Amino acid sequence: MNKWNIGLWVAQVILAAVYVMAGFMKLTQPIDALVASGMAYAGDYPELLTRFIGTMEVLGAIGIILPAATRIAPFLTPLAALGFSTIQVLAIGLHSMRGEFQVLPVNLVLLALSLFVLWGRLRKAPISPR
Repeated sequence: MNKWNIGLWVAQVILAAVYVMAGFMKLTQPIDALVASGMAYAGDYPELLTRFIGTMEVLGAIGIILPAATRIAPFLTPLAALGFSTIQVLAIGLHSMRGEFQVLPVNLVLLALSLFVLWGRLRKAPISPR
């Protein structure tokens, strides 16, 4: 296994862990609990939107690992990374508009990791199907 592949797997595992935790919270916690935990925006938008985002985060966490690990439809892994990149671009815009600048460093790191996996799995170390 080369260095690029190891680095990409590390990034994929980090992204999966972060997004499965965040998504699971958005799917299982009452909106009031999410607001109290620091997700203030959850109280300002429809509950269905928060639950949809949580669903997409959990599905993305599965998609960033499972297709690459099984080598069944591995093209889904860069698509999951593209989805995470989109989530972070939107999150950066939302938090900036709301003046929540303290979370932007986390958003930027997650965006960078997502773009790294997107680029790496398309160009540097693609995973071939079975």
